[in-house]
This record gives sequence, C-alpha cells and structure tokens, in this order.
Amino acid sequence: MSDVKHIKAVARDRAGKGAARAVRREGRVPAVIYGAGQAPQTIALDFNQTKQLIFAGHFKTTVFEIDVDGKKTRAIPRDYQLDPVKDTPVHVDFLRLTSGQKLKVDVPVHVTGQDQSPGLKGGGVLQIVEHAISVLAPADAIPDSIDVSVAKLSVGDSVHLSDITLPKDVTAVSHDNLTIVTLLAPTVMQEPAAEEAEAAPEA
Repeated sequence: MSDVKHIKAVARDRAGKGAARAVRREGRVPAVIYGAGQAPQTIALDFNQTKQLIFAGHFKTTVFEIDVDGKKTRAIPRDYQLDPVKDTPVHVDFLRLTSGQKLKVDVPVHVTGQDQSPGLKGGGVLQIVEHAISVLAPADAIPDSIDVSVAKLSVGDSVHLSDITLPKDVTAVSHDNLTIVTLLAPTVMQEPAAEEAEAAPEA
C-alpha cells in the first residue's frame, strides 16, 4: 500500500456554493471531511498540491493525514470534482477513518507476464476487460494495485477473478467469474483483390 501522505488545510466556517466560490478565488480547493459519527468539517486545500496529488494517480486509494490548523485527521478521498473546461480540481470529499475500518475501494489492475505469454508471442491481442477491481480492504492496508499474470495465457484464454490471489484481509466485492483479461486471436487484414487494386483497362 502507499504510505500515508500528509496534506495541510485550513478550516472554513461557511458551506454552500457562494462560500466555495470565494475559496476558489483565494487559490484554494474547497473540501469536506465527513463520517465516523462526527459532523462534517469544511476545509480548504492548497490548489497546486491538490492538483498534483490527484493527477499523480492512486488518489482515491491513498490515506491522507490532513493537518487542519494543527489538528490532524486520517481520511481517504471518496470523490473529487474537476472543472469540465479547465480540468482542475474544484471540490474534494474525504471520509474519516477509524481503527479497524474496512473500505470498499476500486483498485487498479496491473497486468504482468506479457513477455512470457505464448498467446501474445503468437500474435494474440490482450484485452483488459476490467481496469479496476472493487474490493473490501482495511483502511491501513489498501493495495496500490492487483497483479494479474498473463504469463501462461494462450489465444482464447481468460483470467477471471477466481484465478487471482488477493492480498491478505482483502476480499472482492464482485462475483468470482468476473473476467479481468482475455487473449483474443490476432486480427488478420485481408489483401484487396487484384482486380480492385488495378486500374480498369482502357476501352
């Protein structure tokens, strides 16, 4: 799992669209921390740091220690919104974490063994059906990715969820026969007919 990342924030005393717009004008990203039986806490994050964290990847499977004016809270991002035009962060939702808590998260699939697959060596085409797998994982042990080996696959073979060994204390939410990857036959391009390729003779 990724190490716990630290991020600083400042408390904001007002919620609502108007207050959020004011926060953005200050060069910050409005956010909220909720859950664990406590009242939601509205905060503001540094814009540049938040943008970097989101686009670095694994944002929604990373546990953060959020320092709000000196008070630290462990939380995990549950959702974020991007500006549809500028593609920049405009809001983040964090879920407070408690000891022993398990979370439902979508963990990215990491395919391995491509250089050993007899099907790929023979020209087969690898199709990744599921790019992420929904799992229940301890809040302090969320895997960065789930390895899916295709080293033994031939053309026509597939890897299902039941074929994968998940990390300790991690359980899948989806059904066991979920197809993760499959190896398709190579696509054969047909040569155009000779009579179509040649110009028609003059009369």
